[in-house]
Amino acid sequence: MKKNIDKIGIFDVQYKTMTIGIILAVATVGFEGLAITTIAPKLAQSLNGIHLYGWIFSAFLLSQIIGTMVIGQQIDKNGVFKSYVVSILIFVAGIVIAATSINMHMLIVGRAFQGFGAGALLTCVYYSITLSYPDELRTKILAAFSSAYVLPALVGPYVAGLLAESLSWRFVFWFVLPFIVLSVFLTLPLFRKLQAENTSALSTEKGNYKEIYAVLLTLGTGLLLIGLGFVPDWKGIMISAVGVMMMIQPLRKLLPEGAFLVRKGLPATIVSRGLFVACFFAVESYVVLALTTVKGLSADVAGLIVAAGAISWSTAAWLQSKFDERDHGNGRKQRVIIGVGLMIVGVALVIIIIGLPGNGIVFAVLSQILTGLGIGLAHPTTGAIALQHAKAGEAGAVSANIQFIDAFGPGLSIGIGGVLIAMSETFGWGVLTGIMLALSIQFLCLLFCFIISFRINLSATL
Repeated sequence: MKKNIDKIGIFDVQYKTMTIGIILAVATVGFEGLAITTIAPKLAQSLNGIHLYGWIFSAFLLSQIIGTMVIGQQIDKNGVFKSYVVSILIFVAGIVIAATSINMHMLIVGRAFQGFGAGALLTCVYYSITLSYPDELRTKILAAFSSAYVLPALVGPYVAGLLAESLSWRFVFWFVLPFIVLSVFLTLPLFRKLQAENTSALSTEKGNYKEIYAVLLTLGTGLLLIGLGFVPDWKGIMISAVGVMMMIQPLRKLLPEGAFLVRKGLPATIVSRGLFVACFFAVESYVVLALTTVKGLSADVAGLIVAAGAISWSTAAWLQSKFDERDHGNGRKQRVIIGVGLMIVGVALVIIIIGLPGNGIVFAVLSQILTGLGIGLAHPTTGAIALQHAKAGEAGAVSANIQFIDAFGPGLSIGIGGVLIAMSETFGWGVLTGIMLALSIQFLCLLFCFIISFRINLSATL
């Protein structure tokens, strides 16, 4: 029997339809995300909002937290299908608002709508994974989840850069709409058939409060970032302090118990994931800004460099699924440690490249490949480890933990980087200094993440 189980794949007849649906849904969000990363510098300059650069990403990621929590509860009440439809409609509304923006503030509102929709949509996807796939297939479907970025990674950044250079950054948003329509047409029947099972009444009751905590955390994080932008003025310090106080209790409720102390097991897994995911997306965002504004590269060339990281992520995700199949999951912790180590080397290389004269294209590509390989090993693996720790009836809660930390970590990290750039502009230090400070903070966080990763352990049920 064990032999037959080992041969089951995510494209076998009982999983094939759901697998294809998941890949299509994720690819749509992935294309938009990679495209925006490429055009963000030109977009910010066009709307005279370079001082709000970080909010292009933070508005998306922080509102994604609310979308994750709200739709997570709606799935329990109304099922996956209705939640998926609402997610798509809000996502599309955000794209239209962003594409027609006349100033940076309107664009940020559009990005917030997109973030809510994307968080809600990915929550539907994670929920379907926990209901539809056994543990021995979860690293494979999570690898396919990552692989859904392959095609967007190949064409998304370059096409986005090309459209921004030759036409307008607005066409990048409009370009996404046909792919959304195609994705909806193919995936709606799949989510209509999927029925939630084994829903915990207790988790639903607690989840009602999580929606409130998500809103409070988003507001608190926003106040923190806004206040930091006014430092060293005392008003900025006060606003930041209020923001931090608002964040503490929601974080205690939205993270697994023991996360603040980084306890071994699920807490250490979620915290380490939050750190390396935050660092990857922050580095990617500010590398593009550095390449276009400091090194003078065009948006399409910068897009190709970003694509190298996304492709190596997908490649490493596929490799880790093969390793996981070979050692039956016993090497998961080691793969996380190796992955974070590769990211440390990649980010160190990025900092060196940006600080040296010349465009450094070759080494920029190499740094993106290393960080991509690192997160490709660690990202799906920590997802599998976290789900492995889920007890009966808690798979939905652990899925929410995963999705929450994937949004909150980058939202805070990129936001702080944006604050540093704004401060550098205010004090006359220049954009380069702000970028270097932002990247240095990511490097330090990765070192901390590397230490934490040794506290990850595997469930005895593996």
